[in-house]
Amino acid sequence: MLGPLEILDGPCNVVPTAPKPRQVIALLLMRRNTLVQTSELIDELWESDPPASAMTTLQTYIYKLRKILTARNSEEILFTRPGGYTLAIPDRSVDLHRFETEAGEGKSLLKNGDAAGAAEALRRSLALWRGSALVDVVPGGLLSSYVTRLEEFRERTLDLRIEADLQLGRHQELISELKSLVLSRPLHENVHASLMIALHRSGRRHEALEVYQVLRRSMIDNLGLEPGKELRALHQALLSEATGGVLYERHQQPVLVEPDRGPVGHPEPEEPPVAAAPRPAAAPGVPAPAQLPPDIADFTGRESIVDQAPALLAGVGERDRPPTAPAVAVISGMPGVGKSALAVHMSHTVRPFFEGGQLYADLRGSTGRGTDPTEVLHGFLRALGVAESEIPADLEERSKLFRSTTVGRRLLILLDDVSSLADVRSLLPGDPECSVVITSRRRLHGLGGAWNVNLDAMDTAEGRELLARIIGSARVRRERNAANQLMETVGGHPLAVRCIGGRLSGSPGLTLSGLATQLNCSEKLLDELRLGELDVRSRYDFSYEGLGRVEQSVFRLLSILPPRRFTADSVVELLGSDSRSVEHLLQRFVDSHLINIVRWEDGGAHYEFPELTRVYARERLLDTLSGDGPEHEGIWPDRRRC
Repeated sequence: MLGPLEILDGPCNVVPTAPKPRQVIALLLMRRNTLVQTSELIDELWESDPPASAMTTLQTYIYKLRKILTARNSEEILFTRPGGYTLAIPDRSVDLHRFETEAGEGKSLLKNGDAAGAAEALRRSLALWRGSALVDVVPGGLLSSYVTRLEEFRERTLDLRIEADLQLGRHQELISELKSLVLSRPLHENVHASLMIALHRSGRRHEALEVYQVLRRSMIDNLGLEPGKELRALHQALLSEATGGVLYERHQQPVLVEPDRGPVGHPEPEEPPVAAAPRPAAAPGVPAPAQLPPDIADFTGRESIVDQAPALLAGVGERDRPPTAPAVAVISGMPGVGKSALAVHMSHTVRPFFEGGQLYADLRGSTGRGTDPTEVLHGFLRALGVAESEIPADLEERSKLFRSTTVGRRLLILLDDVSSLADVRSLLPGDPECSVVITSRRRLHGLGGAWNVNLDAMDTAEGRELLARIIGSARVRRERNAANQLMETVGGHPLAVRCIGGRLSGSPGLTLSGLATQLNCSEKLLDELRLGELDVRSRYDFSYEGLGRVEQSVFRLLSILPPRRFTADSVVELLGSDSRSVEHLLQRFVDSHLINIVRWEDGGAHYEFPELTRVYARERLLDTLSGDGPEHEGIWPDRRRC
């Protein structure tokens, strides 16, 4: 994978020549031994515009790949799994794994002071590269993100190998290589610093100073930025011809460099060295933004997700490698499932780790009247201290300025109710120490490396705990069975539980069993789940109105099927349509969290409605039939729930 894509059987490369099958096998290799979802493969191949035959075409590619691999191997290694496919191969068979292993060993040796061993291990790892990663594969959005990560890792490994060679006193041998790297990486400060040090040790101080001036002019012209504090300190030391050496930091390891020697430890210098620049919290005189909405006092459940947030968003704990891109969490789920509440609570949990501040925007993607990212960027830039006169009008230019402004800041950004990736891309920060939390009613495919949280309804225990926090634990304990019945009636839907809790809290004389009976006997359950601004039906209305006319019709008709589980074949029979069209529609509903895939049997998916989604679909169907005149009861005999 570290160059042209090859699967070698002896001297023979068996990778298909057609572009799209190459994309499929490349993504399966990149995610080997883990599940690659069908939706991810379709998004990789066709991005935002898959054809109606996408599922069938993908299955054809998988069939041909399996045939090629099985012909070369005694055992099957490409497996169909629930929701996607898995390519099962040992890591040792992949050059990428060998590269990562050798690079990790080299980094560890360098950290422990064995520069010679580190240089050798890092050189072996870099020798595995035969060109740019997957150079002969035309990547989609997901593969592009992986290729970018690999190239960044390659650059970091090269930086470490150069550092090891500098520590070994190989400065003269490095000069020509570093000059070549400077031409290909004209804004890379580490490479320029290494070249300056190598030239300085070789007695060519004037050339080292010229390297700094060229970089400084380039950074000002292209980025509007001065070189970093570390590089400026190195430049100043060269100007002053400091006899005590130059103290510079590389990977948090202070190293004393002298003109004719390698690193000599950490003696006390005659003059205090210039400290590494701290990460600024905000522009001078501008307070760090703190825009997060207030947390919910009675937030309940989701412990397993919240517990992962410090490590995955704030990098708490050990990291295998320094980040090169902001951490991104995408929380998606059905209407009213508590996406925003979780995102806000999770953001408050990790807020202390983001001293640069927190930014928030509600993009209103589910309403059909989304907030323009251009306006969001205007608010973000003003909050970060950028003067009104310096904010460009164009979206792309604002996005560039935002990325530049966020460099050096550790920011947490919460983007609520996003409708598509197009809204997100321009709002991503420029510093890899920043993190972004996104909520959406749809699954957002294409954000490589994102932490995807598919939020489901609460289980009975979680829902009962939330109800207890609203009305008091004593009432719930007295009528535990009724509380469980209420949770079953609304399918653990968090917003519905809050509506129930609000009604019980406002009516101390109303028993849980009495309310359970009332809900079960209601002809329109969703009418009962409305309390002030809490309205379950309105949340579903936004999702329903975002569907096309055909999709709305199919969504309504699906409520005729058995309430627990149904298959694509049963939908084909119901609609009298072809299987490819049905599978495409069902996948759209799955991506919109209107139905769930619950299990796979004999290669076929089983689907089910979340309880209140089915109630909403049935209500829409009955309203449509009522407008046409047929009797509801003849079509849906159990319209009354008791």
